[in-house]
Amino acid sequence: MTATAHTIIRNAPAPFDGDIALDYEGRLLRRKRLSFDGGHFMVDLPEVTSLDDGDAFELSDGRQIVVRAAPEPVIEIRGNLARLAWHIGNRHTPCRIEADRLIIRQDHVMEAMLKQLGANVIRKDIPFRPEGGAYGHGRTFGHDHGPADHAHSHPHGAGEQAPGHASAHSHAHGQASAHSHADGHSHASGHNHASAHSHSHSHSHSHSDTGTGHADGGHAGDGHDQTDKASHGHGHDHPAHDHA
Repeated sequence: MTATAHTIIRNAPAPFDGDIALDYEGRLLRRKRLSFDGGHFMVDLPEVTSLDDGDAFELSDGRQIVVRAAPEPVIEIRGNLARLAWHIGNRHTPCRIEADRLIIRQDHVMEAMLKQLGANVIRKDIPFRPEGGAYGHGRTFGHDHGPADHAHSHPHGAGEQAPGHASAHSHAHGQASAHSHADGHSHASGHNHASAHSHSHSHSHSHSDTGTGHADGGHAGDGHDQTDKASHGHGHDHPAHDHA
């Protein structure tokens, strides 16, 4: 009978009953069959989970299989690290930050940009362990979202669109406004005011978003198609009034 892992032990203490090497993409999973030197097991977690080097799968038969970060193609970056890190973060790219270097996964577009910014870049094959989320675990998703593909857009500067994103948005706004004012004043023994106001506004919105499809460990997710249309029209008329 195949053992199943329903639980992850964070930063698990030794001893372990085996280890499994997974690259950055492989360490994001929910349901998947994994093999290691001691056999194989099924991962069946409650939700998509990001694993770190040193976490362990707790199997249904009591064994603990520790996760190790596998070597993969990365770029080692040196130079003005504060400036380079800002541009990398502006692209939502996962990054490892060290005292004298930055490390990202190999990406020819990012590599060309970094060279233009004056960075020294070297391609290497080493384990990639980027910074985690705000609470220590999780991920900063960039243009490659692992097991999920999303159709949307991020503005990355004037006229720039992130690679790997598709987006269809349509906005139509029509606004018409008309104002008419007539005021008369007579300063003898009283006041006479005649004022008329008319306002008309029209707005139309049309949104068409392509759905999202998720594939994770052989499971296909949902597709969503949404068409949202709203129209608003309102007018105001104020009759003239006299004061004596």
